[in-house]
Amino acid sequence: MNTTRSYFTRASFEANQTIHWEMLSEDHCEEIFMTALELLERTGAEIHNKDAQDIFERSGCWVEGARVRIPSALIEWAANSAPSRITLCDRNGNRALRLETTYSYFGPGQGKSFVIDPQTGARRKPVKDDAAAAAVICDALKNIDFAHSIGYPTDVAEKTADLHVFAALLNNTTKPIVQTIRGVEQAQAILDMAAAVAGDLREFKKNPFFAFQIDTEGTLVHSEETLAKVIFAAKNGAPFIFNTKLILGETAPDAPAGALVVALADVLVGVLLSQLVRQGTPVIAGGCFTIHDQENDMLPWGAPEVSLAGTGMSNLLRYLRIPSFGFAGASDSKISDAQMGLEEAFSMLHMGLAGTNLIRGCGVLEYGLTGSLMMLAMGDEIIGMTRKIIQGIEVNEERLARGVIDAVQPGGTYLGEEHTLAYFHKEFWWPTLMSRGRIKDWTESGSKSLGERAAERTMSILKTHQPEKLPDAVAAKLTEIIEKAAALN
Repeated sequence: MNTTRSYFTRASFEANQTIHWEMLSEDHCEEIFMTALELLERTGAEIHNKDAQDIFERSGCWVEGARVRIPSALIEWAANSAPSRITLCDRNGNRALRLETTYSYFGPGQGKSFVIDPQTGARRKPVKDDAAAAAVICDALKNIDFAHSIGYPTDVAEKTADLHVFAALLNNTTKPIVQTIRGVEQAQAILDMAAAVAGDLREFKKNPFFAFQIDTEGTLVHSEETLAKVIFAAKNGAPFIFNTKLILGETAPDAPAGALVVALADVLVGVLLSQLVRQGTPVIAGGCFTIHDQENDMLPWGAPEVSLAGTGMSNLLRYLRIPSFGFAGASDSKISDAQMGLEEAFSMLHMGLAGTNLIRGCGVLEYGLTGSLMMLAMGDEIIGMTRKIIQGIEVNEERLARGVIDAVQPGGTYLGEEHTLAYFHKEFWWPTLMSRGRIKDWTESGSKSLGERAAERTMSILKTHQPEKLPDAVAAKLTEIIEKAAALN
């Protein structure tokens, strides 16, 4: 009997074509999930929306005032009912993002109060033009997969700010969009705008190019407005992100395992509500986690706990086969410096290694207060490096190069080999911002830091990049929708 095993004649074999972290074992995931089921069934959640209370009660939940206790079987049904994969398209209807298994996509975050002016470097309040500039930068950077505004505009009426942002993004990039919403009225107008771009609502549903982001404040308390937005998205079959925000040690246990129980239970309430309203509603679940820095009285976004809990959450959602959302790419630094680079790089690498499907947060400074396009440009470089690492090492007969090694012989050079030419660009990552030149070349080009080069690249894109604009008739329709929404009481 021939017992010789040939590596290359096996029909299938275990191979790690990409590198991914398993922060939690399958047993750990099961234990956390079972604990979350028990929590929702025995303790329940606070539901401050009458429509949602009625939906839950009709489905067999126990409703006493605002407290709703949910049978475990219902949650298990919802987790299986929600799509295990979601496709987000570009504005032209082409497949862009495959939110499934361990495919990861990166995009910008939004400063809460300020932006860094890309031309002057000054910290100022965001305006509508910043949303357009963010879209242009996102459109030009090859490693930024979806668009989002870097700041909430203060030069337009608050009730229509979301709509102005969405119109600016739509008109300055074809990439998919993540869109935050303040309320159901704004959500309806945004959906009308999407239908105008797609041709009608049916066409948008076939090839969705944006997802609503709906935030909940955690602690298993869901507000009237939050749940109204979930019901709206589900009724209309619109993809949405259900994002819980937790502070370890304050709004959740300080032990990451306990925090993950609360976070998972929190998002499963949104998943269940969406599936009860419309089975098969595309939902992406996840969370933004942080701690309270007591010494500085602030909530850091560059702390390692942000990534630790975030990667664990992604692991849990992959176990449940629910597309995942995570936060990465932000920094607590106030300027473009080494701290910013370290925190941005570590968090994006961690979330990418976790296989998080949709990763938002790149380009945010000062623990979430300030958006920066220059930091977004630097993040594009970091994402490229991250993807190269995650890609791992591909092993096949050609790449083993046994014949080439034999032909070159010991002491020879591979520079002139066809194999080298064939794989030279395939196997290596080449920087676009980082400097590998000799000190003489670097000095002669101005001795510029990475931050200075990122700022120059940002301004160059804003001055020269020409995104594919919407047809004039469609752009006019968007303006009409905004004006109509502004006129409503």
